[in-house]
Amino acid sequence: MINRQQYLDKLIALKDKQIIKAVTGIRRCGKSTLFEIYQDYLLKNGIKKEQIISINFEDPDFLELSDWKKLYDYINKKLIKSKKNYVFIDEVQNVKDFQKAVDGLFIKKNVDVYITGSNSNLLSGEWATLLSGRYIEISMLPLSFKEYISALTKDYYLPDSYNKYLKNSSFPYTLQLNNNEQIIRDYLRGIYNTIILKDVVERKKIADVSMLESVIRFMFDNIGNVCSIKKISDTMTSAGRKVSTHTIENYLSALSDSYILYKVGRYDIKGKQYLTTGDKYYLCDVAFRFLILGNKDIDTGRLLENIVYLELIRRGYEVYIGKIDNNEVDFITVKDGDTTYFQVAETVKDKKTLDRELKPLEKIADHNQKFLLTLDNQVPISHNGIKQLYVLNWLLDI
Repeated sequence: MINRQQYLDKLIALKDKQIIKAVTGIRRCGKSTLFEIYQDYLLKNGIKKEQIISINFEDPDFLELSDWKKLYDYINKKLIKSKKNYVFIDEVQNVKDFQKAVDGLFIKKNVDVYITGSNSNLLSGEWATLLSGRYIEISMLPLSFKEYISALTKDYYLPDSYNKYLKNSSFPYTLQLNNNEQIIRDYLRGIYNTIILKDVVERKKIADVSMLESVIRFMFDNIGNVCSIKKISDTMTSAGRKVSTHTIENYLSALSDSYILYKVGRYDIKGKQYLTTGDKYYLCDVAFRFLILGNKDIDTGRLLENIVYLELIRRGYEVYIGKIDNNEVDFITVKDGDTTYFQVAETVKDKKTLDRELKPLEKIADHNQKFLLTLDNQVPISHNGIKQLYVLNWLLDI
């Protein structure tokens, strides 16, 4: 079992705080395992087993509790009045009006509430209104490259491990499948189908599944490319599948809600304003791209960009695509009031490529940190203050 220390530390820091802990993220990214690790921590630190109440709504044994009142009554009867109780509810969105049960538990002084959900609607609408200011979201992703490497034996070659990380997936369980590509594909196919059918088609009541799949293929093939809704609609229409921009917008919203896609907006650095067009999308796990589109026409530089984006949000940055004149900065990040710029390239050994990648960063007049991340394995270099780093070491935080 991989110790998801980054997320575990957050739960430990929030222990016994009068706030609901909501762990969100795509299915099978490790939310349930995180709860198991945290419960082990509680048991090792003075909490008795009877003080922990754990319910997972992917377990058929708990289906009868999918009514909020039945769930509340079930938990309420198990509470120990004289002690602190730790209540864990996995995939809580499967309970109709779950927020009523969670709110009822939250107001009890002897209850510490933890929930997980696989759809961003968990923290929207009535839920957010009812519990405004009472919850904190912990966004969880599949394994980082650092976590992936930590699970390998010491006898590994870093570039090979990176390639396996891309193709064999960052979902934790795939590490137990012994690099068997066929079994890994079958496992990923199961996750993908569940997300598309349950979290997208069923939840959004999508009738034209074939059109949805066409849009998904387009998006997976355009990782890190500017994708306007009109462009997607026009592409589908030119291919003989007429579809409205409203439908495309609905599909992209559903895919983002299920955490399979992440939308990143653009920011004009000179104009100091957020732009309403030119969004980009990144995948929660680039192995899905291989699963759906195979190995054909893969832009490995875009895949690297995707990996860097995920790592940036793991590290708690707000992330935007940068625009300066007619040039693009791959990522502008903001954290604790500090701005940092990142350019990502597979290789810059060719001088023309290096100059092209440095140009947008050189145009930025401020003195914030600027990084060029590449797969060129060399010692860090400075180009007039722009630090070039070996991206695999950066991913490992070394």
